[in-house]
Amino acid sequence: MEQAIGTALAAGRQRLADREDGVAEGQPGFYLEFDIPIAERAAVEALENKPKAIELVAVRPTAEGDEMVSATVFVPEAAADFFVKKIEAYRDEETRTGKPKNEALIARIDDIRVAVARSLFTDEAQHFPADGRQVWWEVWLRDGGLAIFQSVAAKLDVAIKDHVISFPERDVALALADEATMDRLIRNSDVVAELRLAKDTPSLFLEMRTVDQAAWANDLADRIAPPSPLAPAVCILDSGATQAHPLLAPGLDPADQHSYDGDWGVGDSAFWNGHGTSMAGVALYGDLEAALSHGEPVALGHRLETVKILPPTGQNEPRLYGAITATGIARAEDHAPRRRRVFCMAVTSDVGLGRGRPSSWSSSIDQLCYGGGDRRRLMVLAAGNLRGDINPADYPDRNDLEEVESPGQAWNPLVVGASTDKIMITHPDYDGWTPVAPAGDLSPASRTSAIWDRQWPIRPDVVFEGGNFAHDGANPASAIDDLQLLTTHYRPAMRLFEAFGDTSGAAALGANLAAGIIAARPTLWPETVRALIVHSAEWTPAMRQRFDAAGSQSQKLAMLRRYGWGVPDLGRALMSASNDATLMVEDALLPFRKDGSAIKTRDMNLHRLPWPRAELAALGDLDVELRITLSYFVEPNPGERGWTRRHRYASHNLRFAVKRSLEGLEAFRQRINKAAQDEEAGAVGAVAGGDSWVLGTIRDRGSIHSDIWRGSAAALAERDAIGVFPVSGWWKEKPGLQRWDRSARYALCVSIRAPETDIDLYTAVANQIAVPIPAA
Repeated sequence: MEQAIGTALAAGRQRLADREDGVAEGQPGFYLEFDIPIAERAAVEALENKPKAIELVAVRPTAEGDEMVSATVFVPEAAADFFVKKIEAYRDEETRTGKPKNEALIARIDDIRVAVARSLFTDEAQHFPADGRQVWWEVWLRDGGLAIFQSVAAKLDVAIKDHVISFPERDVALALADEATMDRLIRNSDVVAELRLAKDTPSLFLEMRTVDQAAWANDLADRIAPPSPLAPAVCILDSGATQAHPLLAPGLDPADQHSYDGDWGVGDSAFWNGHGTSMAGVALYGDLEAALSHGEPVALGHRLETVKILPPTGQNEPRLYGAITATGIARAEDHAPRRRRVFCMAVTSDVGLGRGRPSSWSSSIDQLCYGGGDRRRLMVLAAGNLRGDINPADYPDRNDLEEVESPGQAWNPLVVGASTDKIMITHPDYDGWTPVAPAGDLSPASRTSAIWDRQWPIRPDVVFEGGNFAHDGANPASAIDDLQLLTTHYRPAMRLFEAFGDTSGAAALGANLAAGIIAARPTLWPETVRALIVHSAEWTPAMRQRFDAAGSQSQKLAMLRRYGWGVPDLGRALMSASNDATLMVEDALLPFRKDGSAIKTRDMNLHRLPWPRAELAALGDLDVELRITLSYFVEPNPGERGWTRRHRYASHNLRFAVKRSLEGLEAFRQRINKAAQDEEAGAVGAVAGGDSWVLGTIRDRGSIHSDIWRGSAAALAERDAIGVFPVSGWWKEKPGLQRWDRSARYALCVSIRAPETDIDLYTAVANQIAVPIPAA
């Protein structure tokens, strides 16, 4: 036994030496794993010693026929020799009764070894992920260790979910990693108590008997606090919805159900497989599985409206879908004209696609969003799905070759694609099957704008969870229940829950998040809500890996057209952490003026930034990030006339530029003026080139632009002004249409991030501003 403990302690000290500088946090220590005969398992309790801060963290469950139970303890560095002394006392000392000291413990230990990730795994051993496979882990954390775990995970680029479950002595988080990465995370944090697989999947609910599904649904219904009468709405333009579903009724008043054709009714239909009801469940709750599982009260911050724009059977007659959409929107607005709402539509068409060229439908969407005045509208559209069989060997090339469907060519709405984190297959019927998409990558059915001509917008703008497909290695992939979202079924008398996904599910999640922003900040413009969603988006580690591998700007553009700006987050959209401060501007400018018979560009708004100069200067060469997002709506002019200078689609375009460290304000203005002239002459993105921007010249497509500058804190301290300025559009090129004197409003989001420091940038910024950022 002395030899075993000596070997284990040597390995433990080596693990301490292997902690990585700049990564490791928390109390240094290591884990020891003990084997104790099952008949003596009561001795497990004696492994813990609170005065020495030695904690029993995990006892692996035993299977039939096992002779040993394995227990793992955390041993702080300061108590490394605790068990050595116990063994030496057992060898050399006796109690007053003549028995070896510590016999109750030491005599019952069969073996000791240093513990690794596998030692902390408390699910059945055969489920431990092998062969370098990434999985989602339930990481059970020691009391008070959550912040350390999150910090170390960020440094190791380990994706973790925001949702955390807390118990009296444990916090449970979800992390995506392979075995080697998880072992590295354990070694550098020493706060992990236990590991399990993240096993909750929709199939758990979908395979229940109807009576059991009803019990779960009723339990959730009893925990729901309905939305207030003043709450905003998600208005779903689809196949109608089943309002009588017990989980939809609290958020969907029968008076808020409408139809394009009064003869259709407002309920959902089997012809569309209850698609509208499925959309409604996600738009109201997000992934319903989480709400069913956590047992906490659910306060609905927004309500639902539905407009049936699809007939109960068959297809619409050959009408202009733009007109159908406009009529559907009018139905909701006429009923509740003062209600704040986000419109959500997952109905798409693959007819007449042309590499991003506007269609009558997409142009109508742009016109509806623009509104012609102060009646702006926020719309969330699905990018569309691949049709037919999905073969794993074609992923993701086929996604890049099949373009976003109409009306996703529109400039003004938020167009949503699908990504996925769902890779856990637990159903025994699919044993041996493999997910098509890696965690954090594009969902297998999601379309992109990779083949679009360069002048057209980036699509999708962002991506949300849309589920995954799985395959058996021989046949086309299938969207199995384990890898889908959970939502409401349109025939609740038959079943309460339904599997759902693809870009429809992703668009419903996007509308859910948009409504959450509106509920929290009801006075924001639609342009601002869209800006916050994009500004809060981040590329997952899987996406960043592909971006990092893209050497040229054209390759980066291809990745941007696949993923947009990444996966948004409501918390980031609404709040500023102490080291991640966000500023927001809503403003307008007059882009053009008349000079004799000619129309020329007019205003530039200069926004001075209240940077905490002293705090940034103190950080010196520490790396920081500056992120800027500019969002505005354009008035469309979609006639197909070659898209020459005179025949532009957009009424106007706006750009942003940031003052450089050694640049005076006058030189900054001159640089912007020259960039505007250069872009008039055809130099796309003239103001965005170089200067340490992640995207640079490729960011200026469409009517939302977002980019990240990386550099030193000291350099950022001098980059204290942003210019927003116009470039040409048909308002300028067609003076006869009398639009040149219209105002162009915009939203601007600016954030600084210093993730590697504890300096409170948020408070430093807040202390310097008592009013919104002024425009000069």
